[in-house]
Amino acid sequence: MIKNVDIIIIGGGVIGTSVAYYLSKQGKKVVLLEKDDLASGSSGACDIDIILQSKNPGIHLRLAIESAKMYETLAEELEFDIEYSAIGGMILIENEDQLAVMKDFVKRQKAVGLQVELLDLKDASKRQSGLSPSLIGATYSPQDAHVNPMKLCHAFAKAAMRNGAKMYLNTQVVDIKIENNKVKSVITNRGEIQTELVINATGAYAPMIGEMVGLSIPIKPRRGQIIVTEPVPKLINADILCAKYIVAKYNPEILEDSESHETRLGVGLSLSQTLDGQILIGATREFVGYNKSTTHEALRAILKNATRLVPALKSIHAIRSFAGLRPYTADGLPLLGPVEGLEGFIIAAGHEGDGIALAPVTGRIISDLIVEGKTFMDVSSLSPGRFGSLMGKERVI
Repeated sequence: MIKNVDIIIIGGGVIGTSVAYYLSKQGKKVVLLEKDDLASGSSGACDIDIILQSKNPGIHLRLAIESAKMYETLAEELEFDIEYSAIGGMILIENEDQLAVMKDFVKRQKAVGLQVELLDLKDASKRQSGLSPSLIGATYSPQDAHVNPMKLCHAFAKAAMRNGAKMYLNTQVVDIKIENNKVKSVITNRGEIQTELVINATGAYAPMIGEMVGLSIPIKPRRGQIIVTEPVPKLINADILCAKYIVAKYNPEILEDSESHETRLGVGLSLSQTLDGQILIGATREFVGYNKSTTHEALRAILKNATRLVPALKSIHAIRSFAGLRPYTADGLPLLGPVEGLEGFIIAAGHEGDGIALAPVTGRIISDLIVEGKTFMDVSSLSPGRFGSLMGKERVI
């Protein structure tokens, strides 16, 4: 194992590998540490969507639009088939209350630059067959897309290694040495590596790494359960969400207070179809700690909701299910950048369900901040300290 390096990245998901690629592209000596395997966490337990429509107008959507532009040429740049497809996306609308919310959402998204429109049920059904006749319409954006998250992660990693980066898998970080409020080294189960810069890209587990250096990082794991069907001929023409999904994503307090069990689980429709024909049906948004188990009640609720909105799914067999942990933050935005008061410690985590969509732009932003001290857009609102100082937690040894 190498003994000294410019930068250590902790976390082998799409965020960590993206940061490794963009830093190595800038000529930095990078080591990535992953306690298991690449994409073994949330990057391998999620859907395939790159949905721009689900992003709040403002910096969230601007990040997604910039990332979407990068995706257009990413496979060629990485020299790897990441199964990217600009398939378009829809958000289904069930009632007048949702329509009013989505009208405002679309108006504000257009102002930021998203190509998006409202469709009545007739026009929505022309784009996607098998929709429930009880729907009153949908939004549609041709800019939505999807990708294979595991292939994306491996593509970033392989490209980074071609640039000289080193990847140490099955290598667990057990401590980080700090002297005079500066990072000095990272201690792993395989030895110690001297470095002056650590990037915490461990998603929902970022708080655990933070504890090693006395930080209290405001990220919580939020479980999402997904069902996978048998392969079927092309059915899902555009990745599909529902307006209820938007409510579940940005208003967790509503979910907790609801009398509906389905609502408390945060069930909202998410549909996409893989290249080999399997349909991914989701999802829940649950605060259950680090429990990655699937539950019968949630899977039943997901299927009930999905078949209610898209009855065409009723004749398809489900073959398996899985769950992943989204790294949730209170404002729905990632923590990107250095930690004030601790020199050499950078956070790139907290993307919630947007890690896949924002992976390329996150890698570029973190790389720019390290190499040039600035980036192409103002990301001060994503500062890790925006909720207050992270310092002061007792170190875990």
